[in-house]
Amino acid sequence: MSNILQAIDVHKAYAAHVALNGVSLDIPEGSIFGLLGPNGAGKTSLIRIITQITAADSGEIRFRGERLNPSHIGQIGYLPEERGLYKKMKVGEQLLYLAQLKGLSKADATQRIKGWIDRLDLRPWVSKNVEDLSKGMQQKVQFIATVLHEPSLIILDEPFSGFDPINANLIKDEILELRQRGATIIFSTHRMESVEEMCDNIALINRSRKVLDGSVRDIKDAFKTRTYEVEGKGRLMVIHPDFEVLEHKERENDHFYNRIRLHHGTTPNDLLRYLIGNVEIHAFREQIPSINDIFIRRVQETMPETLTEQELAVKS
Repeated sequence: MSNILQAIDVHKAYAAHVALNGVSLDIPEGSIFGLLGPNGAGKTSLIRIITQITAADSGEIRFRGERLNPSHIGQIGYLPEERGLYKKMKVGEQLLYLAQLKGLSKADATQRIKGWIDRLDLRPWVSKNVEDLSKGMQQKVQFIATVLHEPSLIILDEPFSGFDPINANLIKDEILELRQRGATIIFSTHRMESVEEMCDNIALINRSRKVLDGSVRDIKDAFKTRTYEVEGKGRLMVIHPDFEVLEHKERENDHFYNRIRLHHGTTPNDLLRYLIGNVEIHAFREQIPSINDIFIRRVQETMPETLTEQELAVKS
């Protein structure tokens, strides 16, 4: 799969604060790419460079193999975390104005707006001022403005902020449909369950550096701990050099729950054979780490034990 966007050794600093320190990313075309990190990690700085709001101090961004330049702006849609609608402007007029700024003719823009208004159930609000809309309704309008010109690359910064579960699911389905139609989505969020459900690939930035990237499947595989959950009936006494019991719970009617870690060189089948010879098995499953667990673990691993003198000076 080819890459629609590449960040190559990108550096960015604001006075004494280093926002990005040698960040490199490959974003596959037609994928949903999760850009993750704690607050202040550098995600927004990278997004602002991709959208050409600011420029990198060094390194480069390449869009479909070309060095990023103003001609690429029309192929990018950006939904910022801080929304930017005109409060006194009517919804329909605002969408038409923003679409024409993106180069659409009035006729094309009007047709596309009608389609999106119906899909997101905004027809009763078309003639209302933006300030009369709820936060969730304003978010829908901003989402339409982001995708109306059918960009190849869509950058969504906390797209579910302000939505109730029903509307969050509606927008999730629209994002998946956009990917299905060929768009690439960079998805920045703190909602790890959304990352788990939607993203093909992720990158984690912490303290200005990339500390993890790859496909969601490969990353979860890499963080497995060879731990299995076992539920069943009987008296389970695991005394075996190849297994380690991490947790044991006795339940009613002679039932039990165990978490068991395999030592290296031991297979799940080895454990199953041992269990079947001793108890009645009702459930046997591998304990797979969630993206949230991996996020927390990796961030904690990359946090310094002590601050440098320079960092102390910046914070004071």
